[in-house]
Amino acid sequence: MKLTFPHLGNLDIILSDLFTRLGVEVVVPPKTSLRTINLGVKHSPEFACFPLKVTVGNLIEGLEAGANLAVMAGGIGPCRFGLYAEVQRRMLESLGKDFEMVVMKPLRVSYGDFLAACAKLVPKRSFLEIAHQVKIAWAKATVMDELECEVLKMRCFERFSGATDLAHFKAVQLIRKANSGTELETLRKEALRLLSLVEKEETEGFLKIGLVGEFYVVLEPFVNFDIEKTLGQKGIYVERSVYLTDWLDPLKRNRILGTSRSELAHLAQPYLSHFVGGEGQSTVGHVVKFAKEGFDGVIQLLPFTCMPEIIAKSVLGKVVREMDMPVLTLSIDEQTGRAGIMTRLEAFTDLLKSRRLERRAV
Repeated sequence: MKLTFPHLGNLDIILSDLFTRLGVEVVVPPKTSLRTINLGVKHSPEFACFPLKVTVGNLIEGLEAGANLAVMAGGIGPCRFGLYAEVQRRMLESLGKDFEMVVMKPLRVSYGDFLAACAKLVPKRSFLEIAHQVKIAWAKATVMDELECEVLKMRCFERFSGATDLAHFKAVQLIRKANSGTELETLRKEALRLLSLVEKEETEGFLKIGLVGEFYVVLEPFVNFDIEKTLGQKGIYVERSVYLTDWLDPLKRNRILGTSRSELAHLAQPYLSHFVGGEGQSTVGHVVKFAKEGFDGVIQLLPFTCMPEIIAKSVLGKVVREMDMPVLTLSIDEQTGRAGIMTRLEAFTDLLKSRRLERRAV
């Protein structure tokens, strides 16, 4: 069996490493591109949300490259994500693709279903061996998230444009080499040292912007037009509301972010007191958190028609008024153009700079 999966940030590095260690042949689809999106849009229902279309494009490209086993994550709650895998299976079968689909449901739904899916993917390995390799892969993913968090904090201070990204690339290649927990810890320190060597310059009065919203659009750089890098290279400090391991963590402790899902729910409670699916409630909690931490503004990213984020957006107006926190909402689908996004980002950052000047003048 040759296994493939959709892209999501650094997920391809983690999954290809994990399954290769377990003896499964992996076919990593090409990085998400315009061709990926065009394929997904062509074969998906028009009303489907954008992440479904993009991930269908990834799966088609993976199957074209020779894979015959597709892995897709499952979901829960009032969000269409929970139906992606079944919809995608039917769509791909209607295209005549000969493959098998395995759905990895969240651990918090059922440990039994998770283990059964693992057994289907690697039938010749014991659960203990699978658990051992998953533990190593999880540790690697956590370190990679830690590096991404560090990159976000330092990119706006780099003396030479692109130096942080180059150091980050080298750091990730180091982490990929780790074969054990001990080795990983050694390489983690070396990776952090590489990042610390990036030359920085003193910057005064830099803007601070928080990124919130639906996890797929926030985590997949091609889909969000690499918004983190764009803002960082303009000298803007950026913090993100979700990291891959935080999203996957069944207990939602958000170790990389530092604020658990329950703490975010508490922050959101005056405005949105219950779970609405996806990251809707967390988005509201994050905006409140960024406002309390003195950020200049927040950008909400969502796929067009994303129900949980639309609910969040409907209450954010009250947060904006009561906490004086500007929020720019960017709804993204296949019709969204880079030029339009860049223009809106420029206008938003100009607004934030003006507010800074007005406050200093008072």
